[in-house]
Amino acid sequence: MNDATPVRESLGSRLGFILLTAGCAIGLGNIWRFPFITGQNGGAIFVLIYLAFLLLLGFPVMVMELAIGRAGQRNLYGAYRTLPVGSFRWHRPGALFFSGNVILMIFYTTVTGWMIAYAFKYLHGPVATLNEQQVGTAFNNFITSPGESAGYMLGTVAVSSLICGLGLRHGVERITKLLMAGLFLLLFALCIRALFLPGAAAGLNFYLRPNLESIEKIGWFNVIAAALGQAFFTLSIGIGSIAIFGSYIDRSHSLAKESLVIITLDTLVALLAGIIIFPACFSYGVDVGSGPGLVFVSLPNVFNHMAGGRWWGAAFFLFMSAAALTTVIAVFENLIALMIDEWKFSRRKAALVNGVVIALLSLPCALGYSWLSDIQPLGKGSTILDFEDYIVSDNLLPLGGLFIVAFCSLKCGWGWKNFLAEANSGHGLKYPAGAKFYTCVVLPLLILLVFAIGFYRRWIG
Repeated sequence: MNDATPVRESLGSRLGFILLTAGCAIGLGNIWRFPFITGQNGGAIFVLIYLAFLLLLGFPVMVMELAIGRAGQRNLYGAYRTLPVGSFRWHRPGALFFSGNVILMIFYTTVTGWMIAYAFKYLHGPVATLNEQQVGTAFNNFITSPGESAGYMLGTVAVSSLICGLGLRHGVERITKLLMAGLFLLLFALCIRALFLPGAAAGLNFYLRPNLESIEKIGWFNVIAAALGQAFFTLSIGIGSIAIFGSYIDRSHSLAKESLVIITLDTLVALLAGIIIFPACFSYGVDVGSGPGLVFVSLPNVFNHMAGGRWWGAAFFLFMSAAALTTVIAVFENLIALMIDEWKFSRRKAALVNGVVIALLSLPCALGYSWLSDIQPLGKGSTILDFEDYIVSDNLLPLGGLFIVAFCSLKCGWGWKNFLAEANSGHGLKYPAGAKFYTCVVLPLLILLVFAIGFYRRWIG
């Protein structure tokens, strides 16, 4: 039996919905992970395969997640509880996947704090004066300092909780609009600067011109597997982070249309981030496949050799901070909405409780490079952050996505007809009814492949 739908806040505009949902998707997966994954997998051909998988994999799951949120008029867990037409209690296993929002935040807040810290460090000047050896040492000293790492994490949690506590329209929507506007301004400015670096053409050639020889060296399977995983990871679909914003909008626009706009913005940021990073790396002889350290070690070495590098470094990390903060605010809103919908908390109480809980749970990750560095849950050299990232990225996101597809496909769940009617309500592009076989059969197999690849690479390969 369905519960009575609670009175909910709503967003002030369609633009607010698009920017909020895109802000949730746009984050470190686009700007930190995408460039080094592209660099490790041959450049342009990887990008083309990645774009194809965004449409084949990311698009239908995003439409489904938004449809569940809009139909249920509540968080994903609540929608799993109220929407099913059968007797199976979908909300019980659904709670496991929804918990991915908490696990995501208890490591994402730490990395967001690193971004904010480096923006301040460039603005104040000390990082900009370091040589190549000192840059790596400085980053290691920073993350192994319990006071600094935990302090910036706690600051991130406090600011994000305060913004959410101000309200959906006056806090979350208004601040996210400002952050997204700043993000795009900084993004375009950095792109223009990168294009005028000496040797920028070589970086663009690697990034935008397909090279079969490089793919053959890496292996087609590895490239396709990386593109498949990145396409799923980048949109943050599967754990309900996107669904909540579907619950805040009306039915005037079809969800296929809205999803394409959101995916386009998300992809635009990722592609433009590559235009910043690859010309810069080729101009200064930095290895584009240098892994996660590309942002905190390799790129600072680039900025420190540039004229006005202090200010360009500050601009880059302000851009990164804005991208990361939009995701933190969006996921916090999801967790706060759960407390409001299911536990009847006031918004301010929910924001306070969420902030305290996330801050406490995030401390092990923030201290995982210092006081808790002996805890190596995935083997020698691993960290608490690696473990939490593995739980979300390799397990809860793909399996949560599979759960969403099953919920929208099976008669014991919400069912295909109900999903299609909700997704196609409003003006704009319709989700094709003829895509039932692909959506209900082929898509689950692709998602299982994402999960299997992650499992193989972690434990076997």
